[in-house]
Amino acid sequence: MIGIAALWISVLLIGGGVALDRVLADAITRNFDDGMNYVLTAMIASAEIGPDGEVLFNRAPADQRFLEPNSGLYYQISAPGHEDWRSRSLWDRALKVNADHIDRDFHAYNSKQFPGEDLRVMERTIILPGSQSRWTFMVAQARSSLDDQIAALRSTLFESFALLALGLIFLAGVQTVYGLLPLRKVRKEIVRMRGGQQSRVTEPMPAEVLPMVEELNALLAHNERQAEEARTHAGNLAHALKTPLTVIMNAATAQSPDLGDTVIREATTMRRQVDHHLARARAVGRRGAAQSRAEVWPSLQAVERAVGRLYPEARIDMDGDKEASVRVERQDLDELLGNLIENAAKYGGGSVFATVTPADDMVEILIEDDGAGIPAADRVRIFDRGARLDSGKPGTGLGLAIVRDVAEIYGGSVTLEESEDLGGLMVRLRLPAG
Repeated sequence: MIGIAALWISVLLIGGGVALDRVLADAITRNFDDGMNYVLTAMIASAEIGPDGEVLFNRAPADQRFLEPNSGLYYQISAPGHEDWRSRSLWDRALKVNADHIDRDFHAYNSKQFPGEDLRVMERTIILPGSQSRWTFMVAQARSSLDDQIAALRSTLFESFALLALGLIFLAGVQTVYGLLPLRKVRKEIVRMRGGQQSRVTEPMPAEVLPMVEELNALLAHNERQAEEARTHAGNLAHALKTPLTVIMNAATAQSPDLGDTVIREATTMRRQVDHHLARARAVGRRGAAQSRAEVWPSLQAVERAVGRLYPEARIDMDGDKEASVRVERQDLDELLGNLIENAAKYGGGSVFATVTPADDMVEILIEDDGAGIPAADRVRIFDRGARLDSGKPGTGLGLAIVRDVAEIYGGSVTLEESEDLGGLMVRLRLPAG
């Protein structure tokens, strides 16, 4: 950040310095030219043609430097066929004249015609009254004073802009260091957390960094919840498997004659416990994906086709919002709907009706059947793992328990009610809208 600021400040100041240098240097040069213009205008005003056809002044130039040899200020009047009239300051030198060049207006330019002395020359071509010749009036002045002024200007500009650049870069550095100071505090807080001294960032932070700290604390809390859920799942699974394994070990130790049936029965129990906890683990793992999103209607159609093949005598109808989507992984949504619709087809009287309805920031999926329903006293107990009200039909008793656990993992809910239209059970599944 400091490097980028230093580079940008340097570019801006260099660009501004160059532009200011050009403006001020041009202003000094114009002021220098105005002085020569004044002298040249006075020469032209006082010039006239003498009896011999040559130019003369009716009053001498006022600047005494024209009379001092090599003084740095010179004039010369030239015309084709006439002898050059030069100031005494030129001594034995002469200014170069381009006979083919005619300047009707004042023309200033730089010249190096004198060795060791750069000149600034201003000239104009006019025709004096009483003469047919084109007279070129020239005033030349050494550039040393002009160059000295420009050099002094550039030195001042360079020193000023260099000092300004250093000051701005220093301030940018101080601002950057001070602005990033809260991040150093956050780093120290994370070091303390890693060392086990604390579990959250508790140091007061500026308002600019506070949202990041809050998100960091939320992430830590989320990770702790996931770790706690993982420990809980592992403990529950271990506890659920402990009893069947103990039964099998006891039967094997006692060489029980029904050992085979016991192993099959207890292995089935262990398998459904493993399936249940695996379903929860998958849902917890996929819950962290912020982009989890599934469309409800295609999932309903897929489940309807699958359940229709298992229970061809059941009629499954669907209605509602076909564009609704939920923040749930498609695989988990299929498992939720599959369990509910399969239960409705299995335990209902042959008619199943699914309705999709948006409700604020949630999506409600109502699944109704025309079966005997579930008494209100049993609607809470039925969500327990392994709970079954009808043991005459095949199943593990884990369907509704899995639905409840997976829905709650995604921030949803599932409740059991009585269907007013079909008279059987209505399951209200609520999931966050996508």
